[in-house]
Amino acid sequence: MSPTMVHEIQQTNRLFEEIAANRNIDGLDRVYTANARILPPGAEMINGRENIKSFWRNAIENMKIASVKLETVDFELLGDTGVEIGRATLYPKDAAEVTVKYVVIWKRESGAWKWHVDIWNPNA
Repeated sequence: MSPTMVHEIQQTNRLFEEIAANRNIDGLDRVYTANARILPPGAEMINGRENIKSFWRNAIENMKIASVKLETVDFELLGDTGVEIGRATLYPKDAAEVTVKYVVIWKRESGAWKWHVDIWNPNA
């Protein structure tokens, strides 16, 4: 993976952290592809960026998320897609942190690397 790509991946992940902290849900246009899917734990699959934005708006508000920290554990480039395995820590206001593991399938859209499929589940 080139240094440029590493920077792009890290930049997109930092953008998600900022979006969660600032509740700037419209910024998810720069994180998820237009036809992205998320697979939240214990819930149905959610298709499309607008539905994903609605999910995150509600989740961030309901969980009272103050900040999020993403950590890439491994990234593998497979042609025009990439697969990231990572850890995320969610820091709610006035509650214990929540740690999850995740897999993101990345895809290039409009010249930028974005999340195309996003699945996560909590650590026990």
